[in-house]
Amino acid sequence: MSTTGGTDKGSGGRSERRPGAAGKGGGNGQGAGQAGGTRRRDDQGRERNRGGERRFSQAAPSQRTRRADPARLVAFEVLRAVAGEDAYANLVLPASIRKHRLDRRDAGFATELTYGALRGQGTYDAVLARCVDRPLDQLDPAVLDALRLGVHQLLAMRVPAHAALDQTVGLVRAVIGAGPSSLVNAVLRKVTAHDREGWTAALVEGLTDPTAIAALTHSHPEWIVRAMRQALVAHGRDVTEIDALLAADNAAPMVHLVALPGLGTLDDALEEGAEPGRLAPGSAYYSGGDVSRLPGIATGTLRVQDSGSQLVARALAAVDLHGSRPGGAEQWLDLCAGPGGKTALLAAIGLDTGVHLTANEPVPHRAQLVRQALRPLPEDSWTVRVGDGRDIGQEQPDHYDRVLVDAPCTGLGALRRRPESRWRRKPSDLVGLAPLQRELLTSALDAVAPGGVVAYVTCSPHHAETDAVVDDCLRKRPGFERLDAGSALDAVSIGGPLDAGHGTSAQLWPHVHGTDAMYLALIRKNP
Repeated sequence: MSTTGGTDKGSGGRSERRPGAAGKGGGNGQGAGQAGGTRRRDDQGRERNRGGERRFSQAAPSQRTRRADPARLVAFEVLRAVAGEDAYANLVLPASIRKHRLDRRDAGFATELTYGALRGQGTYDAVLARCVDRPLDQLDPAVLDALRLGVHQLLAMRVPAHAALDQTVGLVRAVIGAGPSSLVNAVLRKVTAHDREGWTAALVEGLTDPTAIAALTHSHPEWIVRAMRQALVAHGRDVTEIDALLAADNAAPMVHLVALPGLGTLDDALEEGAEPGRLAPGSAYYSGGDVSRLPGIATGTLRVQDSGSQLVARALAAVDLHGSRPGGAEQWLDLCAGPGGKTALLAAIGLDTGVHLTANEPVPHRAQLVRQALRPLPEDSWTVRVGDGRDIGQEQPDHYDRVLVDAPCTGLGALRRRPESRWRRKPSDLVGLAPLQRELLTSALDAVAPGGVVAYVTCSPHHAETDAVVDDCLRKRPGFERLDAGSALDAVSIGGPLDAGHGTSAQLWPHVHGTDAMYLALIRKNP
């Protein structure tokens, strides 16, 4: 897929406990550190004090923090990389934690602060817009990121207001400069005028549009809220679930694990406190910190993979075929294999029956990730093809018994794991992806053998990326039938009926199943 699944470390506690409601007892409602007098700006447009009290923080000058707390510095570095380099937090955060040698407690704090600030960015920017005396896009981007970290501590973490103020100002002074620190101090003091509930009420006051209200309340762009409302209805659910769905996007997800069948074990993870999975066989939920220290992770026999991804792969592997391949084992194809999570699970499932799996990935460095994912399996059981998946249908027609099309998509179903994606994605992305999704599915329909099955999968519930794609392709292609994907998921789930089916397709949901919002359609080519 175009969006690779991230893993959030579990949020940890910290000694800075915040009693009662957040954010009381700091703001005086006056602007930019002034307690009266005339406000002036220097040559760079920064406000300067004249005739008024200088308030860098609530601490006395001799007690002000003048260094960056390592955990907060990590969070700041990640936000800077996300904003300035289009980096992904789940890739940058572990490296920054290692660089600063955070212990387990501080790593948990940094993780909670990083992902919380990214998830809450929309709401926090709306709060800041009421506390800053200029448009936010006129602020130094580094200062804005520091403010977001400060607001998250004040409104959503158990950090005392004085500590949030002092530490954020200290971070700014240490890594940005002394001048901006006075602005940050003054703005955050204004934020302390209300707790989160109070700010939310103020932001939505007077609004009547439920989409706008939900966007501010749950920190999602309005177009995504609108798309999710439509997706719920399109997949047979009630639109009133929208608040629960958006809230689930903002909840830190547990790490989901899978032991490759016949190759891996959950024993070490369970000994470290993991819980057995409730949906997919051979799975577990882990919140014990750095997952990389589990032995099976290093060997590749234990993998981080969302339970939704596990279920759709197992459903494809388990569905009955019509007819059998004469004189040999089945041939399986993962058409869009990178980075290789579903590929490895499929290959392991088919190992006992002699399946040979071909994994196609057009981007060389991602193809290398697929090879690494497949390294625990015998080399003669798989092949990695580097090329355009749209060509396979013509090059190898009627060849594969099972084909997985894990199509490039917007990734709207994984916003809880990739919170920065909600601020990067645009409605125009749907237009750009639509032709590719249809061309890949068409190639898969050509490549599948008579009696074989194609699984079309996206990590997005958006109608334009799910049923619309399948319906368009099949409308032009006689000789295929859609199978009951909901029943196929139920057949491989260990948790009983999932209530994921609607018509012939199936849609998993974060707020219902605790998984990413994975979509599945199963299509059989008539013998």
